[in-house]
Amino acid sequence: MLPMTPWVRRLLIANVVMFIVPKAVPSLYYGLALVPTAIVARPWTVVTYMFLHATPTHIFFNMIGLFFFGPRLEMWLGGKDFLKLYFLSGIGGAAFTFLFQPAFPVVGASAAVYGVLLGFAMIWPQERIYIWGVLPVRAWLLAAILVGGSLWAGLTGSQSGVAHFAHLGGLGFGFAYLKLRDWRKGSARREFQRKIEGPQGGKGGGLGDQSAVRRWEAIDIEGLHELNRGEVIHLLEKARSSGARSLTLEERQFLERMAASTGAS
Repeated sequence: MLPMTPWVRRLLIANVVMFIVPKAVPSLYYGLALVPTAIVARPWTVVTYMFLHATPTHIFFNMIGLFFFGPRLEMWLGGKDFLKLYFLSGIGGAAFTFLFQPAFPVVGASAAVYGVLLGFAMIWPQERIYIWGVLPVRAWLLAAILVGGSLWAGLTGSQSGVAHFAHLGGLGFGFAYLKLRDWRKGSARREFQRKIEGPQGGKGGGLGDQSAVRRWEAIDIEGLHELNRGEVIHLLEKARSSGARSLTLEERQFLERMAASTGAS
């Protein structure tokens, strides 16, 4: 089974379609591309530019990044928050281009994909990512390299023709959105914590812990997306050995979403 989730699949299809269609209708390409100095007259381009790509290599590398990092992140954040991260990162790329490279026309999903990669690195910083399938790099280090590389290239003007400030905008807006999301969910998390702790509370592990673990154990592992089976198995082992409180709130919320998606109760 392909490692795919609903919105990642739709985004991949949309990007491929919009790479092919403008070949037959060149005027469409220029009408949807981002020209920073024309944003006021063509405001839709802050979104549409993300679905255009200049070359097969351009779209290939962007879609590879979305394909490998997007599904797991979509399942963790949920479809709605994943889309917000993706599009806000892309809009951030447009904003930074407007501010720092106003004469630089831009196309491509790079800023949005950089936001997805950053989200992946923030949630799974120690995950090993194999560059070209060979060189292992921790996710946090890869994100740091992307930030540093884009900043250096943008300031020095190296690799002309590449929208480095758009990449930085994607990373910056993606980071800001994820932090804002965490802050806004603070009250919801505290409520979730109270539910998990149950009526007995304290350090002894209340009834809420026991019922939560039973609910998570009822998750249909085989019915899950393959990218999430290992995650669920790992978290269940952690919960069984150390109790539900050993899980972070994000981990508990992830298990709750998996339980709801498979009808566990």
